[in-house]
Amino acid sequence: MQIKLYIFLIYKVKLLFMSAILIQDTYREVKIMIIPINGNVTYPITLDPTVWIFDDRKILFEEAFEGKQEKQEKDSELERASKRWDREVYQQSIKPPVNQSIKKFERDKILTNSYVIPLEDFIANAEVKPSAKHAILITGEKEIKISLTDLTNSYFLFAVEGKPLKEDGPVHLYYKDGSNRDNPIKHITKIVIE
Repeated sequence: MQIKLYIFLIYKVKLLFMSAILIQDTYREVKIMIIPINGNVTYPITLDPTVWIFDDRKILFEEAFEGKQEKQEKDSELERASKRWDREVYQQSIKPPVNQSIKKFERDKILTNSYVIPLEDFIANAEVKPSAKHAILITGEKEIKISLTDLTNSYFLFAVEGKPLKEDGPVHLYYKDGSNRDNPIKHITKIVIE
């Protein structure tokens, strides 16, 4: 009877140990994917690029430098809400419902495209203090100093073919003018405003 109890306890300890390792590995991966913005700001914030795939502000990488973004910005929120309402209300009476096909199409589109997101909203939310002069991008290898204007007028590439950037990510920084399109700043893990 004691041998069975001993074996059971060893088994439980082994499961707890394996669970702890799994949780620790998951924590490391999540921690690496989160990008804090702090320093000379009113509100230090953290960015999670893994959820931007669902953000309406995302832009197709191919369109980010072609000026098609202006067309997207002209679409008002009211027009988008109207289209969404029409699709949900009127297409419910169609047999079979079209919504499922649209959702599948959108999902397939998301999983095959690369996306960037503009940084100006995130910088505005952090409320950079007037005394701030520049930003330091902390990467895996070095620290890169850029102006606040350059940071605000940039994109973060966060998904290639619908997948997060794990090897050289979590994000790449591209200037909106496309000047570093062939050589983006990679491995950004933190932004410090000075």
